[in-house]
Amino acid sequence: MDPFVRRLVERLHDPSKPLSRNRHFHTFDTPEGRAALKVVRRLRSLQKDILACHAEGFRARIFRHATGKGEHRIELLMERLSGRRVSMLQSDEFELLTALPGVRDALEVFDEAA
Repeated sequence: MDPFVRRLVERLHDPSKPLSRNRHFHTFDTPEGRAALKVVRRLRSLQKDILACHAEGFRARIFRHATGKGEHRIELLMERLSGRRVSMLQSDEFELLTALPGVRDALEVFDEAA
């Protein structure tokens, strides 16, 4: 992940140093800014589903792939919807996800062979 995109994502998630999308519209009108907004929306959606699963008594399962790419596969079993959500994250995205409030405690991590 581009360091500028990562910094934007961190700033958008940090409540102590808010970054207004309206005030800094020129920043988010670039390809990097649009990428940061896309990552933020994706991570917030995952956080919401992970915390909802945890509240229902289930844990989100994380599978780390030993492919050298550092990919993480997240499986969420959603009983209320009788379904499952599977998402693939790069290692940078996974670090940002686990930094969100409540996510780290709700995860169950498995290592998986290639």
